[in-house]
Amino acid sequence: MATTTEPQQLSNAILSFALEGSFPDDIAALPSVSETDLDPTLRALGEAKVAIEAEIHTINEETKDDISSWVQNSKVLQEDIIRSKTIANDIIRQSEAPDVTGEAILDAEEKAEFLNREVQYSQQMHIVLRKIQHVNRLLIEVEQASRERRVLDSLRLLEKSWTALDEVGVSKTTRVMKLLDLRAFELKSDIHQAVDHVWKTLIQVDADLGRVAIYNTRQDEKMILEDAVIGLKAYKEVDERMEQLWHNLDAAVVSPRMDTTRSNTPGIKVDGDVLELAGSADASAEALLSDLEQILTFVAHKLPADLLRPLADVMMGDIISKLIREWLNPAVPTGLKDLDKFQVLVSKTKTFCESLQHSGYTGLEQIQDWASKAPTIWLDKSRETALDSVRINLTSGIGQSRRVEKIERQMVSIAEGNELSRTGAGAVADTNDWGEAWGEAWDDDKAGDEDEMDIDQKESHGKDNDDDAANAWGWDDNDEANNKDATEEPKEKLGPKEDDGADAWGWGDNDDANDTTNQTEEAKDATGAPDEDDGADAWGWGDDGDAPEPAANAVPAPAPKTKLSKAKEETRELVFKETYSISSMPEPVLELIFSILEDGAALTKDGDEYSLLTATAPGLFSLPTFVLALFRAISPQYYSSDAGGNMFLYNDAMYLSEKLSDFSLAWKQREDLTPRARSMLRIDNDVRTLKSFANRSYSNEMSLQKTILQDLLGGSQSLVQQDDKESSIEAGTARIRSVAATWDPILRRSVWSQAVGSLADSLASRLISDVLEMSSIGQDEAYSIAQLIALATELDDLFMPSKLSGTAPAPDEMPTTAQYAPSWLRLKYLGEVLQSNLNEVKFLWCDSELSLYFTVDEVIDLIHASFEDNARTRDTIREIKAKEPLAR
Repeated sequence: MATTTEPQQLSNAILSFALEGSFPDDIAALPSVSETDLDPTLRALGEAKVAIEAEIHTINEETKDDISSWVQNSKVLQEDIIRSKTIANDIIRQSEAPDVTGEAILDAEEKAEFLNREVQYSQQMHIVLRKIQHVNRLLIEVEQASRERRVLDSLRLLEKSWTALDEVGVSKTTRVMKLLDLRAFELKSDIHQAVDHVWKTLIQVDADLGRVAIYNTRQDEKMILEDAVIGLKAYKEVDERMEQLWHNLDAAVVSPRMDTTRSNTPGIKVDGDVLELAGSADASAEALLSDLEQILTFVAHKLPADLLRPLADVMMGDIISKLIREWLNPAVPTGLKDLDKFQVLVSKTKTFCESLQHSGYTGLEQIQDWASKAPTIWLDKSRETALDSVRINLTSGIGQSRRVEKIERQMVSIAEGNELSRTGAGAVADTNDWGEAWGEAWDDDKAGDEDEMDIDQKESHGKDNDDDAANAWGWDDNDEANNKDATEEPKEKLGPKEDDGADAWGWGDNDDANDTTNQTEEAKDATGAPDEDDGADAWGWGDDGDAPEPAANAVPAPAPKTKLSKAKEETRELVFKETYSISSMPEPVLELIFSILEDGAALTKDGDEYSLLTATAPGLFSLPTFVLALFRAISPQYYSSDAGGNMFLYNDAMYLSEKLSDFSLAWKQREDLTPRARSMLRIDNDVRTLKSFANRSYSNEMSLQKTILQDLLGGSQSLVQQDDKESSIEAGTARIRSVAATWDPILRRSVWSQAVGSLADSLASRLISDVLEMSSIGQDEAYSIAQLIALATELDDLFMPSKLSGTAPAPDEMPTTAQYAPSWLRLKYLGEVLQSNLNEVKFLWCDSELSLYFTVDEVIDLIHASFEDNARTRDTIREIKAKEPLAR
């Protein structure tokens, strides 16, 4: 055993000395060389020699190109040095020679200069080669660090190699620089892969499982998350990585939690380094804010601070916008019912913002603004919902109509009541409580008054008398009482000869022959304010030009003062009741407005219940104005698609104005409201605007129907010059009957009489105008025109008192067309004139009432057109001129 050990000990000692130059610590322990077998030692030395030769060969193979280049450069440098020494020796020798010529000196100087340049070049080459060697050594170290996953060291060394490469001082186009540069880029790519691997190892997102894991370090990874951040910064990929992280985080956790379409809302669970969807959560905005706070706090605590800011820049805008749009705004109530939940939501939102700010998040201005402006947002939501409600209701059309009742009350005397019950509004009212109010006084005076009333109806009523009556009843006074009691209805200017009741109630329609100025003044007086429709101006309404505009109905005018003194002094309340149809639209609008105003009143009360929204009370009280403005703006479009739509619109607008006026009066008398609430209601202007809008709707419908009627009558061509005159008149009367049938179930009887009477008056005026423009009228023509007039006046059957009042026909009843068509009697007298001889014409003027409807010039023109110019004709004309016309 000892014999085997001693040669081995000697072999190890000799081999260590040969390879490493080390000596054993105890030389005495070694065996004697002469007494020991040296074969093991010789074999070990031989094996070591072979290994060293192989390693040298490998190194030579790896560095063969560089060494060959260096050897070649060294040889060239050595040859240059030898050549330089030879040249130097020649120069020295030549300088010592006494026979040196000038040319030799110049040659020596050139050689010396050349040698200096060669030496400088060689020195520069030597420096460049050393720098290249230094860059190559750095790249080797970078590669080694990258293999060992020492990313920070590899990045530091790579940065040094780039710096050293820039300091080489050789053009980048040289082959050696290209090779070094390419190797550096390859190493950079390898390091980037290492950084990417570390990032994916430490931050793991699984969108399918709804799971996000953010680790600071892992057991199998040398780097920590902060080191990966340094790598991302080195490669300038922080923004890109954060955007990618946000998209992954959104797909895995945020979007599923914020999805409003899911039937089962997932919850959020945080377990150490893992955030995931788990279980279910309450589908409320408050619960979402809590879960989002949990998600964002987790991310803020796990990510380094250098990553949180760029992540917040790309993440918070999307989260906050979606949160407000899909969760917070829909959670805003439209009334006061869920206000307590809204206050909790606003408080939770503020806490959410404070928590995120504490965690280091930025970009919260939008949601902070939402929380601070919650009252305004609530008011805007209420306004938007209210206006949407109006739009939705209007898109459904007129809907199912229903009948409503209009009641008018007025204190009048027995004489006035007698007159109004027999003529005017009382004749067409659905019900008349006059007799019930007066009792026996009515019966006692009725018989005595009948004759006088018949006489009064035939008397002329001049403009001055009408004005006096109006002044006596205070029609021009714009006081509050008159505005409350007076009920507006369309009015058209009456002709010269008309019933007092019709005058008082403003029946008849303005046509083109009437005074436009008076019409405008009447409309202003009816509404009670000269600047009645500022809202309409804002919407671009009221530009109707010369179109007829119905004025408001005034209180009934007193009848002519030809009654007994007792009848003049004693007064009673007169009640008129009429029914008409409204669409399905007014009631929802009224309910909406009443609800808004009640909410506004609640906000004015003391206490903390509505403290969050107290400041919005003025805005809430102004909301009905927007609702009504929208109704006026878009309702014509939806109403016009139905037959009689404009008249439905007229009724609806008038119904709205009446109900709002009643509501306003009752509101100011309510004891349960605060003084502030009573004073903040300001819908009087809206009421006036609605009435004006209703009148415009009526006026537009009348203008449309009159235009159609004129087109059916031949347009601009004279009726009497048409080939088929009878067909034109029949078409016109058929149109009037059709429109009358359409309006019959819609309008009040008084308004229906006025509207249809206006169309009949338009037909009569057209016939009269065309006849008066004829220069000559033959006998056959006169007969034909009279036939046309007879055909037109068949419309009288529409205005029979029994038809208007809905009672059984009386044998001796007379049509009341003339009350609503001022030109109707004028048309009938024209027919009489055309069928009369000179004596009959003179009788009609001198002894009848022709002068009430025609001027003397018009009658004379008709005589000239119908009769030959002879002595008898001239005598008749002279007698007619001499006779004073009856007072109109």
